[in-house]
Amino acid sequence: MDKLASVGLYNTKNVYKNLSVARLVEEALKREEGFLTASGAFNVYTGKYTGRSPNDKFIVDEPSAHDKIWWGNNKPIDEEHFESILKRLLAYLQNRDIFVFDGFAGADPKYRLPIRVINEFAYQNLFCRQLFIVPTEDELATHEPGFTVICAPGFKANPKTDKVNSEAFIIISFEKKLVIIGGSQYAGEIKKSVFSVMNYLMPQAGVLSMHCSANVGKDGSTALFFGLSGTGKTTLSADPNRFLIGDDEHGWSDDGIFNFEGGCYAKCINLTREKEPQIYDAIKFGSVLENVIVDEQTRIPDYDSDKITENTRAAYPVEYIPGAVIPGIGGHPKTVVFLTADAFGVLPPIAKLSREQAMYYFISGYTSKLAGTERGITEPQATFSSCFGSPFLPLSPMVYAKLLGEKIEKHNSNVFLVNTGWTGGAYGTGKRMNLEYTRAMINAALDGKLDSVEYEPDPVFGLMIPKSCPGVPTEILNPKNTWKDKAAYDATAVKLAESFTKNIAKFSGIASEVIAAGPQNKGKNCSDINEKTAS
Repeated sequence: MDKLASVGLYNTKNVYKNLSVARLVEEALKREEGFLTASGAFNVYTGKYTGRSPNDKFIVDEPSAHDKIWWGNNKPIDEEHFESILKRLLAYLQNRDIFVFDGFAGADPKYRLPIRVINEFAYQNLFCRQLFIVPTEDELATHEPGFTVICAPGFKANPKTDKVNSEAFIIISFEKKLVIIGGSQYAGEIKKSVFSVMNYLMPQAGVLSMHCSANVGKDGSTALFFGLSGTGKTTLSADPNRFLIGDDEHGWSDDGIFNFEGGCYAKCINLTREKEPQIYDAIKFGSVLENVIVDEQTRIPDYDSDKITENTRAAYPVEYIPGAVIPGIGGHPKTVVFLTADAFGVLPPIAKLSREQAMYYFISGYTSKLAGTERGITEPQATFSSCFGSPFLPLSPMVYAKLLGEKIEKHNSNVFLVNTGWTGGAYGTGKRMNLEYTRAMINAALDGKLDSVEYEPDPVFGLMIPKSCPGVPTEILNPKNTWKDKAAYDATAVKLAESFTKNIAKFSGIASEVIAAGPQNKGKNCSDINEKTAS
């Protein structure tokens, strides 16, 4: 209780600290927070919030952090209103049972962050135990949190008096080393708030923090997969022929790659054992399912159902994946893959990038928001998300892009852009890229089979497209070949290129050679915008 008092928590009822998985499941069942499925996983329904709520995320505008924060991307809240919400949140937790998890973010002891998560719900504490890194008994004995997260979904803010946008809030105070979450029961907010903290701390230690998955081959070669939720990071990194380091968040230090987490948080809409056996079989006792429709009698999940949301989720420890790398540490990556779900259907299924192109497309972070990933998104929408994760970036994207460029040059990493989105036309006309072909292209990149093939430049985007790839029909490699209406393809490609150049113009301080690596189509005003941005 003395340690809880340090964050202002007094007079709580029962404190359940660092319970085992089985005990947390028992407590969650006793409180009727959810129910067990046929596989033993614990399923919950999160109510109104079934995805992240980015409009409800704030950073406290404090003197020590003010000049570092990318305020164009982050919403400020003043210290007075933060303190008011915090005070009432702590009062709400009085005379209530709370659950405490002590652990780490960061598998590398040199850079890991000790964290404490305080939960109102037992199942959310189970989620934290499975998603973050569980300390040994010796580590637990000396554990002192460097950051604390307090999550109480039952407490709701008052938008008018609290100067927030709704009853839900996710607020980070870097000065107090504290995160408070209320109003939303979606457990992903806990995970991503810790990621945001790591994205603030790691670059200041010379570590590139990344929204990416990572795995390692039998030959010891490490690969990274960047991409927003729904682009395939989890699916493509959970490869039976490779060993998973982690599925979502990593750091790249001078020593190599390390996972920020101890678990995975996979989308499970349309999940089947045939297509994704490792993920399917990981959903067992100790795993947490969110918003999956389950048969009342058999307790068998219906992964095809989107009755509640398409953003159905499964949280499980990384060791549930056979052959997972424990601890989650790997060498410098031989291959870096940018995953994008192009709703326009004009980007090639795979293309090789130069260092400058890698920085350009990293800053751009082009993809499509997929249905259910965020509130209000019911169909794919084209978007730009810097570094493939701008909602989680407290610092300027130039900070992360500079680190990326330095590291891929120093370690001679190959970078590929892979489109897991649409082919043969835009969304509504074309179709989603065949997963089997995507896997074949990525395997070819990882195995070095694309190192010696012939390439041709895309006339609009300048991307280098391979003319051949093992296991992939040659005609689909150039996206224009898959469109019946070639003129429509040309017009759509130019339109998307203009979107790239307009987006990149929002940033300052980008080197001219990086700007020149972007779309240079002269059909409209791409080149004019590029020239203005570089100047």
